[in-house]
Amino acid sequence: MSSETLVQELRATIDKLENRVKDVEERLMGHGKDNSSSSATATAASGAQGMRMILIGPPGAGKGTQAPKIKEKYRCCHLATGDMLRAQVAAKTELGRQAKKIMDEGKLVSDEIMVNMIQNELNNNQECKGGFILDGFPRTVPQAEKLDQMLTAQQKPLKHAIELQIPDELLVARITGRLVHPASGRSYHKIFNPPKQSMTDDLTGEPLIQRSDDNEVTLKKRLGTYHEQTGPVTEYYRKTGIWTKVDAAKEPGQVWKSLLGIIEPSAGGSLLAKIGLKN
Repeated sequence: MSSETLVQELRATIDKLENRVKDVEERLMGHGKDNSSSSATATAASGAQGMRMILIGPPGAGKGTQAPKIKEKYRCCHLATGDMLRAQVAAKTELGRQAKKIMDEGKLVSDEIMVNMIQNELNNNQECKGGFILDGFPRTVPQAEKLDQMLTAQQKPLKHAIELQIPDELLVARITGRLVHPASGRSYHKIFNPPKQSMTDDLTGEPLIQRSDDNEVTLKKRLGTYHEQTGPVTEYYRKTGIWTKVDAAKEPGQVWKSLLGIIEPSAGGSLLAKIGLKN
């Protein structure tokens, strides 16, 4: 028997054992199969009630991968500030008109407008009733201070500031190989996740593109700006006691487990992990 076959059989055995352990744990906790759906709903609602967090990380660290998963599990809103700004401008809201005027003049939208947009979402977006994840804001200490002031006034202070840490060299390798299907947003990677046919979307057969800013020179400039601005922000949140780091160089499933360990520290992982039979 080859080593690869042996590894596959061991993994299958572990999966079966973990499923059995999970079933036993559910029964011990009074969660039988008949009420598994309501149990999941209750768990999500309980977690979402306190979901008030920001995700910090450079472009390509995985915020866009992990934030939607947190949103789905805990039924909270995901406020990616770039998307939020574009939506406000498209809807021609008062804040959107103010922002568009500033951007048309080639200037940066003020911190006050951005914080007001976030406040508007918290007050009017039904998804935000279950909590929120901020992605892409704050990027500077003054922004963090203004955000804290607003959230404190709203009685919704942050609980977590999670930083996805990853070496710049790995980010360059990840992003410079990224390919995108423009119509759907589906992404591929030349090395790590190549399409079935070169430069062709698997589902539609349409051409893939490489974004103009997904190149080494542009990325290194963006990373330099990120480190310069965000270093003080992470230090700010360290002092408040809500900062935690996650190794984003790991594969997405492992990063997700790390995030769950921060959000639900009492969960403690599976029984196999507790007894050292699974990482």
